[in-house]
Amino acid sequence: MSNHYYSQSPDVKHNRQVHEVSLRGFSFRFMTDAGVFSKSGVDYGSQVLIDALELSANAKVLDVGCGYGPIGLTSAKLADQGRVTMIDINERAVELSKENAKLNQISNVTVLQSDLFEAVKEMKFDVIVTNPPIRAGKSVVHRIFEEGFGLLEQGGSMWVVIQKKQGAPSAKAKLESLFEEVEEVTKDKGYRIFRAVKGLLNK
Repeated sequence: MSNHYYSQSPDVKHNRQVHEVSLRGFSFRFMTDAGVFSKSGVDYGSQVLIDALELSANAKVLDVGCGYGPIGLTSAKLADQGRVTMIDINERAVELSKENAKLNQISNVTVLQSDLFEAVKEMKFDVIVTNPPIRAGKSVVHRIFEEGFGLLEQGGSMWVVIQKKQGAPSAKAKLESLFEEVEEVTKDKGYRIFRAVKGLLNK
């Protein structure tokens, strides 16, 4: 069975639902479905990340593992003069994100199916945001950090949410091995928000 949310083609039976939620002062309606992450509503970790996120109005943003879109679509509202690219390996999640962009009348987004960064490897971003797929394993999470570093502009930042019990200390250590500056922006109910900045001295 391919029914975990980080599989390419979930074969679990559809169970589409609409959830209404307010994020950063914006009202959203999100269509969700079985076979995608947090199908019963926006998960708490994503909410903590969204609340902490700082974006300039014209930022080029990449949402890695976008699911049905709450982080990426909120980012598009915050960076309303910028562009948000949203990627996920899960084709069901990709279709939902496209649908939710239309549902919320958000046009400054591009949603792509991508195995990690395959579809965006020639692009550069100011900000990468991710609620990484912990269940896919530490090696996948660390690849997101490593390969994402290479896609950031100098001075760009990566924002990560991760639970302490799911590997926050090792995630922070990995980020610190790559980035010049790593800050724990906030913590809430065991969730840690890290902002890692690619310093101007990094190559």
